[in-house]
Amino acid sequence: METTFTIGNKSFVLDEDKAEEAFAAKRVINGRHTMAFNLLPLKYQWAYDIYRSMKANHWEPEDVPMQKDIEQWQSDQLSEQERWIIRMGIGYFSAAEGIVGDNVLHVVREMVTAPELKLVLGRHAHEENIHADSLLYMISSLGINPHECEAMFEQIPTILRKNEFVTKVSQSLRRETDLTTVENKQLLAKNIFVFGQCMEGTQFYGLFGMILSLYRQNKFPGIGQMFRYTLRDESNHIEVFRNLFMDLIEENQEIWNADFREELRELMREAVRLEKEFIEDCLPTNAVGLSSGEFTQYIDYIADRRLVGVGLEPLNSGVENPLPWLAELMDISKEQNFFEGRVTEYQKASALEAVSDDDL
Repeated sequence: METTFTIGNKSFVLDEDKAEEAFAAKRVINGRHTMAFNLLPLKYQWAYDIYRSMKANHWEPEDVPMQKDIEQWQSDQLSEQERWIIRMGIGYFSAAEGIVGDNVLHVVREMVTAPELKLVLGRHAHEENIHADSLLYMISSLGINPHECEAMFEQIPTILRKNEFVTKVSQSLRRETDLTTVENKQLLAKNIFVFGQCMEGTQFYGLFGMILSLYRQNKFPGIGQMFRYTLRDESNHIEVFRNLFMDLIEENQEIWNADFREELRELMREAVRLEKEFIEDCLPTNAVGLSSGEFTQYIDYIADRRLVGVGLEPLNSGVENPLPWLAELMDISKEQNFFEGRVTEYQKASALEAVSDDDL
């Protein structure tokens, strides 16, 4: 079917059948290659919906007041354990946010072919920059020596092992990788699973919980607020990678065999083991109302939810959430309602508003 537009003495003929063929050729990988960034018609509606949600949730670190945090940091009111949690949080995430951003931009976004997927992944990478900027803001506000942060993510073994775990699945993937082979398709799927469900979806949650625990005790209100905004972003990131993973599997079902499914479960098992070791470093003693045992059990709980969310069997079926109050702050099924309804209403920079303890 052709449509003709006549403007003055010129006629322009558009072939709708060719346009429909182009749409049919949209795929997660190995789709139609074009220099045009033509989003419409959308094939992956979820990607555009999440993109719009991300854009509406934009925030800037400098809009969050840090005066109370500075006063607390400079006072003698904090224990060494509380200071250590903050240092570990800043030290780990200073490295982790950059690792995630690099993988999103230079691996996953380079390899997908549908424009709406590239759009949402571009926003994902932008938010990793905001998170990195927020850590810089925390460091400079508290007056922490930035060389300490560099030393932490290069010299603390549990941080090193976590970072090596995720980077080893991205090192061999780049734009020129042949994605017509089953092996390389599985390698990309494994990358998306590790970064989305193991790293951002599970390994980030130990420190999120500890820092928000301090926040509930009226400690570090500025840092806590920025981590809440970061957590809201992470819930979108997890969902982007979960949907991307599921669509990749749907379009390439030859890779979804029993051996590969078990390999993914073993990767999550390793991620959980590494995170538990890291939690022990963050909480070498049970103090300030926090118990490392409760957080390690929580990691088992959240990891199983990530596995089930992508159609895999849990590692610890029936494990209970030992920190039910964290569910209201952190669990993926409740994060969106919590943040939309009670935490921020933050849709533009000018709309930033503080959250009282009553909201928790």
